[in-house]
Amino acid sequence: MSVPEQLRYSEEHEWVAGLGGEDGIVTVGITSHAADALGEIVYLELQPSEGDTVEAGETCGEIESTKSVSDLYSPVSGEITAINSAVVDEPKVINDDPYGEGWIFKVRISDEPGDLLDAEAYGKLTEES
Repeated sequence: MSVPEQLRYSEEHEWVAGLGGEDGIVTVGITSHAADALGEIVYLELQPSEGDTVEAGETCGEIESTKSVSDLYSPVSGEITAINSAVVDEPKVINDDPYGEGWIFKVRISDEPGDLLDAEAYGKLTEES
């Protein structure tokens, strides 16, 4: 399983791209580990909308697959600036390309997240599970 080096990860299996960018906007999705564990994703419900705020660690939606329903957590705090309507309409995109077209939402972060894992630490976490 690949764990992209440039991303940061939550222990709940979300990834964050773009930390440290000039505009403060990061992209969030779920990892390939989570997508594989879930199986075929058939439904995605996001509770926040563009303009809403999210808090790191709080539930911000549900992902339903052929195997189970899992909560989606925000790995960062801030304002939602975009939602990927393509994955809401066709959630299987997350299984097919979790680190690319399968991104879920974008957030203008309000503070730097302190508890995200680097690729090496996330790789160790997923080896244990």
